[in-house]
Amino acid sequence: SAMGAAIRALGEVSGRAELAGRLPPGAARNAADCALWAWEARRSGTPVWRLAGLPAPPAPVRSAFTISLGDPAAMAEAARAAPAHRLLKLKLSGDGGDRDRVAAVRAAAPGATLIADANEGWGALDLEAEAAAMARLGVALIEQPLPAGADAALARRRPAVPFCADESCHTRADLDEVEGRYGLINIKLDKAGGLTEALALRSEAARRGLGVMVGCMLSTSLGVAPALLLAQG
Repeated sequence: SAMGAAIRALGEVSGRAELAGRLPPGAARNAADCALWAWEARRSGTPVWRLAGLPAPPAPVRSAFTISLGDPAAMAEAARAAPAHRLLKLKLSGDGGDRDRVAAVRAAAPGATLIADANEGWGALDLEAEAAAMARLGVALIEQPLPAGADAALARRRPAVPFCADESCHTRADLDEVEGRYGLINIKLDKAGGLTEALALRSEAARRGLGVMVGCMLSTSLGVAPALLLAQG
């Protein structure tokens, strides 16, 4: 089975450097990679941030509160129920009702910064017109408007709101195609396969002039904790 193969592969790994050759990027490699970081830190008595050559972690960073996809009234009510959160990420669908959804949330949370997550669903829409409408509603960022692998249409566009690659960017191997299509990337530990690749991806993205946001898959608080190191800066 795939699980058995992963377990056998891990049994032959002596450190983080070997993981990439044994397991593909994904949740299993993330778990193993972060466990090895923790083991190395405990064995040496050195915190992970110092082992990684990073500055000491700051106070907690601002994170986005997700408003799940729904009708405009439901999404507005969810925004009103979370007044302490000033950064809201809105799940959208591309079904023609996204502008109404965003407008409803904007009316319910006039002071919040909004991120629109299109979830690969805007393939049938006029992207430039949709981005312009989002800009008028004060949206700061649009995630993954087109399906991964179908986003060549984004090349050389100058949208009114920056596009951020999510499903289109997992590791550094994706950056050649991402560059020129997106202004930012969303780094997730599970996509990258661990903190090791995620840190390298962040560094290479910065070198190429790409902005970075840090996201997560469904995970425990322990599973996402290393992302705090990515979110610095």
